[in-house]
Amino acid sequence: DWNKPYKKSARVVGDVIGKYHPHGDTAVYDTIVRMAQPFSMRYMLVDGQGNFGSVDGDAPAAMRYTEVRMSKFAHALLADLEKETVDFSPNYDET
Repeated sequence: DWNKPYKKSARVVGDVIGKYHPHGDTAVYDTIVRMAQPFSMRYMLVDGQGNFGSVDGDAPAAMRYTEVRMSKFAHALLADLEKETVDFSPNYDET
């Protein structure tokens, strides 16, 4: 939910790597950073706390120094996921 406490970005990245994307943390963290930057996306999907870079090209802080949670907009996008409006097919291990 969008109103839950912030979690360390490193923890979120670790969860994603462990469950869905076992190919390194850089791609995952860079994606989280982009979704938290108001100048990169029209609607932010991640509510970030800390240094996520700037429009002037300043780099974001390392994941151990930032915290994230789902944005209110992202929560609204996921609200109807269980209504089965899209047909899903099993993935490679049928989960």
